Amino acid sequence: MSIAAYVLAGSRLETTEQAGVAHFMEHITFKGTAAYPTTRSISEAIEGVGGSFNAATDRESTVYWVRVPARQAARAVDVIGELVIRPRLEEAEIDHERSVIVEEIRSYLDDPSEYAQILIQQGMYGNTALGREICGDEEGIQRLAEATIREFWATTYRPANVVVAVAGDVDHAAAMELVAPSFGTGNGVSPGFAPAPNLPAGERYLLAHRDTTQAHICLAVPAFRRDHPDAWTLGVLNGILGEGMSSRLFLTVREDLGLAYDVGSGITEYADSGSLGVYAGVDPAALEPALAAILGQLARLRDESVADDELAKAKAYLSGGMELRMDDTRHLASWIGSQEALHDRVLTLDEALAAVAAVTADGIRRVATELFRDDALRLAVVAPSGEGEGLDSALRLPA
Repeated sequence: MSIAAYVLAGSRLETTEQAGVAHFMEHITFKGTAAYPTTRSISEAIEGVGGSFNAATDRESTVYWVRVPARQAARAVDVIGELVIRPRLEEAEIDHERSVIVEEIRSYLDDPSEYAQILIQQGMYGNTALGREICGDEEGIQRLAEATIREFWATTYRPANVVVAVAGDVDHAAAMELVAPSFGTGNGVSPGFAPAPNLPAGERYLLAHRDTTQAHICLAVPAFRRDHPDAWTLGVLNGILGEGMSSRLFLTVREDLGLAYDVGSGITEYADSGSLGVYAGVDPAALEPALAAILGQLARLRDESVADDELAKAKAYLSGGMELRMDDTRHLASWIGSQEALHDRVLTLDEALAAVAAVTADGIRRVATELFRDDALRLAVVAPSGEGEGLDSALRLPA
């Protein structure tokens, strides 16, 4: 079985001075709790019974998850409750963890594909909490005060601000009996965040140079907020454009043109904004033709209706993927937990499948026409020195 605890405490809540505190908080919980005072005792409590666990910080939430044999459910809930509700937050451990997080930040900056993703977020959201890297920066982490970390935990890591999802061979009443002693109850006002800026909010073209043999492209446009009426239409459009080996980007940019090994697209959604992005790793000499090929596929979705057979295949791919993931308790906990925490309501699988089935070719073309505009385009490139200069002059959709 799997348990996921969604704390509505992501990097979007941070002020500039607090940048990185949400991610730091996720790290420091694993350094010890009231009942499990060391990292080793925490890990042995789960791994010692054959389980696995981890956590991840996003911009609007932090999720802690654990997966164990069903007979160890009580232990799993106890550990995850300790991490969220009763971390020790010791000064020595906080100071020690700074260097660990700094190395994590450096690893992202040294990875050109990761760095391109960081840059495109800046290009889309500008100098805002949504445009900042979730981990913060090295200088900010080094000066982040212990009091700031403790205050962030006290303000956000409260029962009223946590959603716990349990998936496995357990009914709702039994799940409530498991969870209540570990997480408790409580009311209070949940912290809010500043609204997203008007998009796109950053520079049209961001170029960085690294000592690499590849160039990494990220192209993005503003899209829809979470639970937007056209969210499912955008999901099918994205499937046609860049999900899987049958997608248009894979078949054209990689298979037909041989310009990239890794190419695809994805959707980012927040409470009040979102974006659609395309990524590719290419030979630096092929930056311009690769960009042209990607823009061509966006224009094609804007200018031509998707054929019935292609639409049916994309729907089957997305629907089948949802069905298959439901066999995994970890995904199922994520499905119900993330919806309860972040969405307007929790959809059943049948409701989600019906939403995909209802998408039409006319709807896809309408959404593509709305989103794919020259003034909306943002581009980030990480390339070897001397490459990528002036590429923004080619940042135009075919007429």
